[in-house]
Amino acid sequence: MLAGGRAQRMGGRDKGLLPFRGRPLVVYALDALKATADVILVNANRNQDLYAGFGYPVITDQTADFDGPLAGLLSAMQYAQTPYVLTVPCDSPRIAGAHLERLYQGLRAEHAEICVAHDGGRLQPVFLIAERRLAPSLQAYLSGGQRKVELWLRQHRLALADYSDHPELFTNINTSDELAAVEQEASR
Repeated sequence: MLAGGRAQRMGGRDKGLLPFRGRPLVVYALDALKATADVILVNANRNQDLYAGFGYPVITDQTADFDGPLAGLLSAMQYAQTPYVLTVPCDSPRIAGAHLERLYQGLRAEHAEICVAHDGGRLQPVFLIAERRLAPSLQAYLSGGQRKVELWLRQHRLALADYSDHPELFTNINTSDELAAVEQEASR
């Protein structure tokens, strides 16, 4: 689970720890992962003690530069002992475990190295499953100063999981206004 960002658009407040419907946002991502994954890791570069309180190992990026979601993915690949690494962000409370199964199914059906969610209009690249053995490729990409997720993804056998029937799953929360809007919508 990716919670490693600076949350600049949220005024620096750690998004995963913000309350949503009475629970921290991170809990929704953890619940989705619990339904799908055997092992859960939390990638957080701030408030590691608070994230550790949720009961899962907390890993940080290998750099102090907040290099984005690929840095979190690389840390997970380096720490994990499983053949695959599945990522979800901490700020998309609508995703559920049943939804994440499509990523694994897409990976297997296409004999791909990576499967990424596609909402019918665009990629949702922080919702992905990747073979852990791609860590050296990702390390080289990041070491070369690259950060664009989609460019790295397209260097590998890529499958897309079709979520066009539920594009709302990928609503993420980046600002206080977005948090209030999603909270209001969820209460209807």
